[in-house]
Parts: sequence; structure tokens; C-alpha cells
Amino acid sequence: MRPKGTQQQLEIRRRVAMALLQDSWGVRKVARHVQASPGSVCRWRDTLGHQGETGRNAKRHPGSTPKLSAEPCQSLLALLSQGARAHGYRNALWTLRRIAALMERHFGLAYCPSGGWRVLRRLKWRPPKPARRARERDEDAMARWRTQTWPQRKKTRVANLT
Repeated sequence: MRPKGTQQQLEIRRRVAMALLQDSWGVRKVARHVQASPGSVCRWRDTLGHQGETGRNAKRHPGSTPKLSAEPCQSLLALLSQGARAHGYRNALWTLRRIAALMERHFGLAYCPSGGWRVLRRLKWRPPKPARRARERDEDAMARWRTQTWPQRKKTRVANLT
């Protein structure tokens, strides 16, 4: 399991461990100090012996390369910002299935819904939530209440208090 921290933080941790080993600290004491396992400290020491300074450098984060490059990702964000109705859906909600279908239709890449979710998380995109409004909502009545009823009640209440 990969430890927490950026590549630079992990590289600094390895460099500190190697410096402490060169100062004749024991492997277990170094491991406690840099919060790593003794096996990791031994592996870092052996890598430094075999590869030299390049063994200390940060490694690439594990995982496969994404199917969508930067340009298609930007066009995906533009497509999503148009809304679900613009793409032929009955309501304005984006679901993972709809997003996966959109990506297959426009980019020719078949994603399962969870794969589409990973793409969206990488892009830091959040679906907009529709405003919850009652079907019986009467905008005219609300405007009348704000302009006529509320000022009358507010004045009478203030007048009663003084």
C-alpha cells in the first residue's frame, strides 16, 4: 500500500533515512524516525547501493494512464455544462449511466459508470443539483406577499412594540 504524501514528501523521507543510515543509525531506529517499516529502509538502502542517486528520486504514481487526454477532458466538461436536457434526456439530472453513454457517443470510449465517475473525480467536476421547488409553487402569490403583506405585518408589529 502506498504511504500518504506527495512524491516530493516521500522522496524527502527516503533522503532523510539514507542520511541517518550514513550517520551510523540502526535500520530499526531509522525506520521509527521516518515512520516506515525496517524492510522499506533496507530496500531503500539496497536501491541506493545499486542505482546510486537515481534510486532516491521519486517514482511515478502507480496506475494506468487515462484513456482521455487533456483536450477531450475539456470538451467533456463543456458537454456536461450544457446540461442533460441538451443531450436529449427528459430531466436535468446527470447520472453516471448518462455520462458513460455521453462519453461513448462523443469519444468512442466505452466506460462503465464507475469508470466515468473516476474520470469526473480526476477533473474535479461536481454535478449541479437542481433546485427543489414544489410543483404548487405560485411565484405571483409569493411576490405579492413580499411586496404587500410582509410590509404591512412588519409595520404593525413595530407599531405595537413602541
